[in-house]
Amino acid sequence: MTALLETIELETAANPTAAVIWMHGLGADGNDFVPIVNEIDLSGVPGIRFIFPHAPTRPVTINNGYVMRAWYDISFGDLDGNTRKADEKGVRESQAQIGQLIARENGRGIATCKIVLAGFSQGGAIALHTGLRYPERLAGVMALSTYLPLAESFTKEATPANAKTPVFMAHGTQDPVVPYAMGRGSRDLLQQAGYALEWQEYPMQHSVCLEEVADIGRWMTGVLA
Repeated sequence: MTALLETIELETAANPTAAVIWMHGLGADGNDFVPIVNEIDLSGVPGIRFIFPHAPTRPVTINNGYVMRAWYDISFGDLDGNTRKADEKGVRESQAQIGQLIARENGRGIATCKIVLAGFSQGGAIALHTGLRYPERLAGVMALSTYLPLAESFTKEATPANAKTPVFMAHGTQDPVVPYAMGRGSRDLLQQAGYALEWQEYPMQHSVCLEEVADIGRWMTGVLA
């Protein structure tokens, strides 16, 4: 078993009864989304433990092999909307590491059905990949400015436990990093598979906007209240 990922934790109240495991994008770290906790309106929601893991460091092909925090390797052509297979080994290693964090929350008294997997960009890809394949029902999956990796194996690996789990996807219509069409294609695949998916899009690039933060708060309140 690999070592548990290092994390940053923030609790909205003592003795939280729910958790959000929020994965950052390529080259960032767990600090990236810590400030957003104070911007999300979670009034009326019981205490939440926000967990921001740091991805492992690895060479990233698209950045000339530079070593940085990444959930999996990205190669040239991976993000142009074609059917090229992602770094399957890296994706599945990260899936296992997020599974360890879910198990740790279970050990601290938080049921899987009260855990949201969330992420931005690469982190959102891992949230989608892990959440919809997880063997126990999660509270929800939130994927921002991202896509579903390893889509070719999705239909045979998706678990019945999370077939009805709420999914929130959001994307910038002017995203130059993860093309809008890639996010929309993953949305279409999941909607055709029958997932309870909410889709939001905003006139922005590869980022997060205030309107999106409000939508996140509304959706998160709905799945955790």
